[in-house]
Amino acid sequence: MQDLKSSVHKTFAILEYFTPQKPQWGVTELANEIGSNKSTVYRFLSDMQSLGILSKDASAEKYSLGLKLFELGNRVNLNSAFVEKTHPELELVARTITETVHIGVLKNEQVFYVDKVESPQGLKMSSHIGSYNSAYATALGKVLLAFTPFEKQSKIIQIILKDHTPVAYTNNTILEPLAFTNELREIKKKGYALDKEEFEIGLVCVAIPIFNQDNEVVASLSASGPANRFKEIEVANYVSILKKGADAIQKNIGYFKIN
Repeated sequence: MQDLKSSVHKTFAILEYFTPQKPQWGVTELANEIGSNKSTVYRFLSDMQSLGILSKDASAEKYSLGLKLFELGNRVNLNSAFVEKTHPELELVARTITETVHIGVLKNEQVFYVDKVESPQGLKMSSHIGSYNSAYATALGKVLLAFTPFEKQSKIIQIILKDHTPVAYTNNTILEPLAFTNELREIKKKGYALDKEEFEIGLVCVAIPIFNQDNEVVASLSASGPANRFKEIEVANYVSILKKGADAIQKNIGYFKIN
């Protein structure tokens, strides 16, 4: 049983390396990244390929996620667990605020997009449900980190800004750890986060936390739109609309937690 447990842990540890930023891995480069024996990594990758969990590009000798994971993911009833309870409020917020609205959660030190309603004003955003984005460069991610317990928050900052080389998406992206920590402190004090063209020039986003009924932050709610529509004078109005939506969601989800 211990061997089985160990194998399962190793399998999922390897799968975590397949991200939107790095969807393909060769055996040698993955072994070097993990710091593991090449033959061991090869055995795990081959086993997962045989089960359809991974697929292999024979010409490039690289592995990527397979359709089996998509099949298994579709069996998870996320709608009844969370989205079914939050989507009506998301639609109401989008109609009221007339901008694109997202719900995101913190997963693997990144923002995972759980749900989205497009702006009725015609602006289409490239984000899509089920994708990841950087926590340090988005309002969704910053507000989630701001309300994360300090010890866990510090570990995440260490990982995303110190252990790895963060991407400067624009000249406004905050990359210095101390400055970022101070930013999170201000966000927690204000109760909302702003992404002022930190991820994409011309795009502004405002986000607030979503709490469960234990007052634990479980998700974040945001509105995004062109910088010319997000005037400073309008931010308070946006925050007020988002807050009403988050309060309604809190009542709907009860004591729900996203692990």
